Amino acid sequence: MSELPPDLPRLRTLETWLRLQLTAVRARIQFLEQQERNRPAPVRPPRPDWLLETERLGGRSGSPVRVHVGGCGQARGRAISREQAVDALGQGVEACYGCRPDTELGILG
Repeated sequence: MSELPPDLPRLRTLETWLRLQLTAVRARIQFLEQQERNRPAPVRPPRPDWLLETERLGGRSGSPVRVHVGGCGQARGRAISREQAVDALGQGVEACYGCRPDTELGILG
């Protein structure tokens, strides 16, 4: 059973309406695509030089666990300064075995 009108005049009217709707949809798509092209690319914040990884305690950060070089693929943590990284390593916080921040900082372990 078809939900389309049975007669030609109403089918022609429906066809015209659908054509108008399709034109409106295409115009809206074109407008939104143009807006996307004009939107500036998101600017990522600069990568920190050093990171301090801490224990995870139910969503809260705990004791320092590891120091990482900022670009380390294993790094999780918050950004710290060079001085804070040196201080943390000096206090016995582990250096990441992958990125070796102690070597980058010139600290012999």
